[in-house]
Amino acid sequence: MPEPRNSSESGFESEAAPEPAGEPEHDKQGLDLAKSLAGRLKGMSPVKPVKRRRRPRIDGAQISSARPDDRDPQKLTNTLGRLMRDQGWEVDVAVHGVMARWPAIVGPEMAEHCKPESYQDTELTVRTDSTAWATQLKMLAPDLVRRLNAELGEGTVTRVNVQGPHAPSWRKGPRTIRGGRGPRDTYG
Repeated sequence: MPEPRNSSESGFESEAAPEPAGEPEHDKQGLDLAKSLAGRLKGMSPVKPVKRRRRPRIDGAQISSARPDDRDPQKLTNTLGRLMRDQGWEVDVAVHGVMARWPAIVGPEMAEHCKPESYQDTELTVRTDSTAWATQLKMLAPDLVRRLNAELGEGTVTRVNVQGPHAPSWRKGPRTIRGGRGPRDTYG
């Protein structure tokens, strides 16, 4: 049978075993040293916290107040707006927004057949999928410029460059003839 680990497992209470008479309970010299240190510390004043020194202010912009300033948390839309304004991206972002809303500006039928390609120096380039739509868009270009300037601000778009569909290239391979008119015998 295994031996019990403590007195409560054995079922009876035993008295604490007396220590051998020859060994002292503790070291008298260490106890005296601890008592003398405690007595000295008792008479001392409590430790004062270290006072932090403030950093000197560089200029008047570091003053905190009840009114909002640039150091306060900012909304993302305000921060992005300031970034676009500082970098001069406002017009480009507005034009790309118009390109994203192209069907709403020109109408769904025309948006199916013509897409804005690029915007550079107040000129918008629009590519159509047929020459008939290119002709129609050229006739509507002044009205389109008026609509775009109403959306973006006056003078943002001064000209709409309308381009027809990409024509197939008949140039194949390294040996081509300059001024060649393509494969005339194909449609003979």
